[in-house]
Amino acid sequence: MQQLDRNLALELSRVTEAAALAAGRWMGRGDKEAVDRAAVEAMRFALQSVDMDGVVVIGEGEKDRAPMLYIGERVGNGQPPAVDVAVDPIDGTGITASGLNGAISVIALAEQSTLFVTPLAYMEKLVVGPRARGMVRLDAPPAENLEAVAVALDREVRDLTVVVLNRPRNDHLIRHVREAGARIRLIGDGDIAASIQVALGDQGVDVLMGIGGAPEGVITACVLACLGGDMQARLWAKTDEDRALAHAEAIDLDRILTLEDLCRGRDVFVAATGVTDGDLLTGVRYFRDGAVTQSLVMRSMSGTVRWIDARHDLSRLRQLAGGRYDGVAHPVPPPSQRAAHS
Repeated sequence: MQQLDRNLALELSRVTEAAALAAGRWMGRGDKEAVDRAAVEAMRFALQSVDMDGVVVIGEGEKDRAPMLYIGERVGNGQPPAVDVAVDPIDGTGITASGLNGAISVIALAEQSTLFVTPLAYMEKLVVGPRARGMVRLDAPPAENLEAVAVALDREVRDLTVVVLNRPRNDHLIRHVREAGARIRLIGDGDIAASIQVALGDQGVDVLMGIGGAPEGVITACVLACLGGDMQARLWAKTDEDRALAHAEAIDLDRILTLEDLCRGRDVFVAATGVTDGDLLTGVRYFRDGAVTQSLVMRSMSGTVRWIDARHDLSRLRQLAGGRYDGVAHPVPPPSQRAAHS
């Protein structure tokens, strides 16, 4: 644990910075796959120098077959400590491709074999901040949970703001929240950033509800392990194929997962870097041969959260990487690979 603390706490921000710098070049250009590909390649390259023996247990992009850091991939330089790695190179690929606000790059680490793994892509989630910990139940009506949060925060339900992913699958939830009298912030993507805001408690949002990505749910659990708060979740089958997979894998779709089910690590780290401007983090700003980024790094054991404003000299980064990574959009293939594709 001492090595985990000493060697990895701030190194993770370099990984998410690399992904954000690469993906940010594609902001507003309408190519979601290019955004994902640039971030994945940059993150994979940056992970090579991190002192850890990591295995990706939560990989990005499986549900839409985008390029990914695949589950089971070994990352880091092979040195101790051994850790589970959960990655979302871009939480908000569509947001980035459209030039909208709120996309981040995020990575989480925990001790080996402590993160929840599932082949299903979607999950129903209920996330609250530290003051409402233990006061909500996923199987309770939305109005009941909102009343419990209002009591915990010494407010009225009408004063609460609920974040919900704007998808047809959440329409019934949106209707119930409106009937309860709470305010709603609909988001097009990026529920990890919204969950961080809920956990921080001073960001203007109080609850996150609804069905979103399962990988993002596990990373959210890592966030809550660091910041406090509470979470309950339930896997969700979108298609008949999902239901058949759940049956084949003996997955109970009715089981309510607690925070401890999703993340059992004692020493958990999360790093996130803004890709596009958002309420949580500022997006990448480019200038001649350079850029600036804003990141945050958090640790569960201490509860410390650090905001990091960084200025990057991209010409020096290219030199330090020996030409393999250009520091802007994607790793440059070695000569053998370039020849093979010429």
